Amino acid sequence: MFKNRLFQGIAVCAVFALPACSTGGSSAQVPTTQASATDTGAVSTTIAKRSVESARAFAANCSGTAAVLETGNCTNIEVAGTALGASATAAQIPGFHPADLQSAYKLPASTAGKGQTIGIVVIGTDANLESDLAVYRKTFGLPACTSASGCLKILTGTGAPAASANWAHEASIDVDMASAVCPNCKLIVAQIATNAAVNLVGADAAVVKDGATVVSNSFAIPESAPEANATWAHTGVPIVAAAGDTGYSTANWPAAATDVIAVGATTLTANAATARGWTETAWSGTGSACSAVAAKPSWQLDSGCSMRTVADVAAVGDPNTPVAVYDTYEDNGWIQMGGTSVSAPIVAGVYALAGNGASLTGAQSLYTHASSLFPVTSGSNGICTVAYLCTAEAGYNGPSGMGSPDGIAAF
Repeated sequence: MFKNRLFQGIAVCAVFALPACSTGGSSAQVPTTQASATDTGAVSTTIAKRSVESARAFAANCSGTAAVLETGNCTNIEVAGTALGASATAAQIPGFHPADLQSAYKLPASTAGKGQTIGIVVIGTDANLESDLAVYRKTFGLPACTSASGCLKILTGTGAPAASANWAHEASIDVDMASAVCPNCKLIVAQIATNAAVNLVGADAAVVKDGATVVSNSFAIPESAPEANATWAHTGVPIVAAAGDTGYSTANWPAAATDVIAVGATTLTANAATARGWTETAWSGTGSACSAVAAKPSWQLDSGCSMRTVADVAAVGDPNTPVAVYDTYEDNGWIQMGGTSVSAPIVAGVYALAGNGASLTGAQSLYTHASSLFPVTSGSNGICTVAYLCTAEAGYNGPSGMGSPDGIAAF
């Protein structure tokens, strides 16, 4: 077990061997009724159906890797499909585009976010990260974000190994989703040498020290006691974390930490018959749980957990309604991804658009401004004695928290 004293004065990148994040391939066919949107540029809100696939196969499921105490596991799922290269046009690329996400969550992406920096923590060194990000942003008409311009900063610790395919996916998802939601934001990516919890905590601290105004963590650490709750929180900087992709189960850290924003995942479909233009339900794989360790925050008033309840908020992450991502490390280019690794950086981007981090305490504003979120009232991620912990309903529920972003007012 790890204790508070282990986290005092930690440098960002201790030199350790990287435990492999193995690929958990699956040939299972998963039915879908995804209807995506076609955009003609980064600010387009045109909603029309692209081709609908009758079934999806998962090419790789990072979330399926066996969880180990005190280590972070990536939380992404790749959808199998025909890869398209850098020359593909936006109209050819399946999966949700930046304009889809901006439309679905009513985001002021073109006008907000200046002066904000999103910190991202990943394992291993993805040599293609910057070039892949350049393709994503250019394809969807987003402004360039490079290390030369100062928009992108990559912190790489001594001894950081080459990325595995799963962690390269993670890096690409994180920078692409942060870019999709907040194209005016700067990005700091910490590439560290180990997925040990002690070093993940240190990496969060490092990106905050380097200027991050919000931090996105797309990994899940199995909960153990005693946990070091305060080490994850940074005053005035929202820390966002994926709830995990194993449905209703035990809590994961850092999402379960009292002052961290825990992000669940949803199934998102375009629906012109609704006023919003979209329909959103809880994804069956999203994580929710009662913490056995973290104290319940004062603003979380549900009665089913005496301790901290996960999650607080949600965004798209169902691999059956995937997002488009560009990655060339052991992949051929345009792929489709799901998991709470998708929803976490989306929510981090929304916090950056709001720009209120300095005045926030954990997820409190989501609970006090619930009317400024889209309610997620259907869908389930398991079987539980207290129904709302695993089944979406009006008000607070475990899979989606208080709901999904409806603009930035709740953030």
